[in-house]
Amino acid sequence: MSAAAGGGRGLGGYLRRCRDPPGVLYIPSLFSAPQVRRCSAPSPPPVAAAAEPFPVELKAGKKYAWCACGHSKSQPFCDGAHRKAAPGVSPLRFTPEEDKRVWLCGCKRTRTPPYCDGTHKEGTQP
Repeated sequence: MSAAAGGGRGLGGYLRRCRDPPGVLYIPSLFSAPQVRRCSAPSPPPVAAAAEPFPVELKAGKKYAWCACGHSKSQPFCDGAHRKAAPGVSPLRFTPEEDKRVWLCGCKRTRTPPYCDGTHKEGTQP
């Protein structure tokens, strides 16, 4: 991330702090330890909604929102529970190009979201 984009190293080692207005740079002292600040809290890890994937019939052209946080009561789809339970996590929105039956991830650890890739078989949750 560039300094102009917010928060990373850039412009010869100068830093832009999260609360500084755009264009203002913080020039660290040679005698001070570098300060690392995040602009926002890290996203909470997802909660496994199920130990297995959900079989779903998808319709071509229909918009879907897959729950990425695991808190939705209407799994595998989002019901907005992330707003309170996991504010840093958003659902994955997608629109299939054809009607098909798929397996949507329930453990929330898939490497191919929203589709199950078998990650749930790899052992216990981290």
